[in-house]
Amino acid sequence: MKVGLFIDTWYPMVDGVIKVVDNYARRLVQYCEVVVFCPETRGSRRKDDGQRPYKVVRCSSLPILKSDYDLPTPALDPKFEAQLMLSGIDLVHIHSPFSVSLAGVLYAKLHHLPAVATLHSQYKQDFEKPLKFKPALRVAMDAIMRVFNSCDECWAVNGGIRDMYVREYGLTAPCKVRLNATDHQPVPDPAEAARKVDKAYGIPAGATVFLFVGRINFIKNIDFIVRALAKAKALGLKDFRMLFVGRGQDADRLAALVREQGLSEEVVMCGLVESREMLECLYSRAKLFLFPSLYDANSLVQIEAACQGTPTVFLEGARTAATVTPGVNGFICPPDEEAYARMILDILASPDLYGRVSAAARADLYLNWDDVVREVYADYCALVSAAK
Repeated sequence: MKVGLFIDTWYPMVDGVIKVVDNYARRLVQYCEVVVFCPETRGSRRKDDGQRPYKVVRCSSLPILKSDYDLPTPALDPKFEAQLMLSGIDLVHIHSPFSVSLAGVLYAKLHHLPAVATLHSQYKQDFEKPLKFKPALRVAMDAIMRVFNSCDECWAVNGGIRDMYVREYGLTAPCKVRLNATDHQPVPDPAEAARKVDKAYGIPAGATVFLFVGRINFIKNIDFIVRALAKAKALGLKDFRMLFVGRGQDADRLAALVREQGLSEEVVMCGLVESREMLECLYSRAKLFLFPSLYDANSLVQIEAACQGTPTVFLEGARTAATVTPGVNGFICPPDEEAYARMILDILASPDLYGRVSAAARADLYLNWDDVVREVYADYCALVSAAK
């Protein structure tokens, strides 16, 4: 079998969907041939693609002003079209609904192949800000849903996202839940991991550490974290550090907000951390993973945190918290900065509760990609067999 994975952005850009596709591809090569179809992105180098254990086929793209992303233009790239037509793939799996993935769905229809779509994102949120004119928003959402509804099967990253697509977005294609996972492993020595992080970022050994990992973009509500911690400090929170790991278009705005809220000593901007070992150490060092995003569908970072037994504090209404049972394997707070601050203080004041939730986060929420992709391949085989 030869599988084509289609995505509308790619390395060196890093986000959760890219990491999902990379982890799929790296494991699927144990079972079948894999080709990733994706666009050129700023800073991409063909030699980097050649070092991956699977084939990468890129199309041309154009930069989008004031965005981290580029606009793929496969229809303007005859070389890409030729490589797709000659690829000989047996199944199309799209991870976005835009031009590269649309090319994959059209190829599947032309060759009577099964097409699968993973529902990673809340696209209505993406379009509501730039498309304030409601008829334009409806047109955009209709176009997206035509792509997903043309697939033989859709996989939602959790039950909350599945329900949203069916009830709010108009999904009619068959849909099931396929959870995300991680390739992280629990650190063998948490004390040594803590020492590495403290040394790298100048953290006092006894400080309580909070962590965020992801794009430094206010769409993820990271400004909420800063204001909530400022309130927690005013309520008596002492000797803590807040580590922001990642890069993005709002790094300067975040730094300005930190100064404005009087947290320059407590907040550490770590930048992009590419070392998996150091990321594992960071998750292990953190007492809590602070993730008040209402944008994410099912972020990999919350699974990476759970791998180290680090619970996440979400907000009510967050789709990405759909796998969490409040007070059992994570925490869910009303969307209010003072309430979030008080919840952090209450958690720190309840070591027995924290210990139970920490253990349950690892037991309940930590999934390994090897197990997930084994099931994915079995589904691929069933779809290809049914299509013959």
